[in-house]
Amino acid sequence: MPDSNRSQHICRPWAVILNCTLVIFDIIFIAQGVVGLVYSTDCPRQPFIPVYMCFFILVPILLALSWCYNCCNIVLCSVAIIFYVCWFITGNVMIYSIYEPNYNKNTTKADPYCNKTLYLFAFWSTNLTYILLGVLLLSYCCRKQREADDDNTRSLLRG
Repeated sequence: MPDSNRSQHICRPWAVILNCTLVIFDIIFIAQGVVGLVYSTDCPRQPFIPVYMCFFILVPILLALSWCYNCCNIVLCSVAIIFYVCWFITGNVMIYSIYEPNYNKNTTKADPYCNKTLYLFAFWSTNLTYILLGVLLLSYCCRKQREADDDNTRSLLRG
């Protein structure tokens, strides 16, 4: 098998996994933004959660614009990634710190409520983000291992 065909074969599964994961992330981000907008005032227990979720609707839009105009340089991408990671960690703290909130809006308790749909969507979409990041990391490690194995095989065949 020629080297060019072999390298395309190695990269193909990684590219499929990467593209599928990015599409799933885009769907999650858009859904988070919509849910955050719809329930923007329905979590007095932690009012930052809808704001946190609304931000994510901008991620696919900004990515599409940067790809369309080829305007994403390394500094801009690095700053955006650092901001996203910090925003994600902050949202995690807000979501997990109130687990499991009072969902009843009309309760007589002094404890403020959080809309059940909003909270559970934020909670599970955050968990899904961790799962998808794990899939990406695992597939990347498998790709690197396979490339290393193929390089060793080629070295043995030459020598």
